[in-house]
Amino acid sequence: MSAEASRRLAAARAQRRPCAPVRGLLPDIGAAYAVQSTWVAGRGAAGAKVVGRKIGLTNPAVRAQLGVDQPDFGVLLDDMGYPSGARVDVRRTLQPKIEAEIAFVLADDLAGPRTGPLEVAAATAYVVAALEIVDSRIAGWDISILDTVADNASAGLFVLGDQPRLLRDLDLRECTMTLWRGDDLVSTGAGADCFGDPAEAVAWLATTARELGSPLRAGEVVLSGALGPVVPVRPGDRFHAVISEIGEVSVSFTGGGS
Repeated sequence: MSAEASRRLAAARAQRRPCAPVRGLLPDIGAAYAVQSTWVAGRGAAGAKVVGRKIGLTNPAVRAQLGVDQPDFGVLLDDMGYPSGARVDVRRTLQPKIEAEIAFVLADDLAGPRTGPLEVAAATAYVVAALEIVDSRIAGWDISILDTVADNASAGLFVLGDQPRLLRDLDLRECTMTLWRGDDLVSTGAGADCFGDPAEAVAWLATTARELGSPLRAGEVVLSGALGPVVPVRPGDRFHAVISEIGEVSVSFTGGGS
């Protein structure tokens, strides 16, 4: 049944047509992560490179929006990333939404048996403002935790800011975020809205990824989770996020149609 879940999600990606939920095909979250890993392995065999991870559902407002009650994580590949200011063809996605968050870039592995915020800080080279374009291959975003995990934690694309900041200079819990669509303020939040502290979210990821046999490695980018509610993306939209003490990041969307 897990193989059928993989086939259903693969068809949705290939045909650019969202599919029915896959949760009825998966017995537990371990099976869902196995489906995710199968997809990542297939992309790797085709030449894609893993460049990091994303943490999903760390913000209670986002969990309420999507009806999911626990965090998860997915994998970032090299062809998902863009620099700040990029123009992105919305046709690369199916049902895109956007969120602003803090990205950690690791200087060292995070693979030890005990990982907390102090270990995360010691292993982090720097942080930057980021935008994640989340996307679901499940029709209507009708997802449970099993659906989103199998679907690579609803990962789509990501955009990294170009103003690196050292963690020792920051209290991430106190950082505030504003996200603008053009001249309209569409989302607000703070570092404390992400797992209480974005470094706590990364610590959770490090522990969970290690337990699943794929620990975080030096050089990886970690998207630590949304600082505020997610916002739908439309062709022609331009988004600009400001995260206090960290920096800014922007992206615009082109395309449309089928």
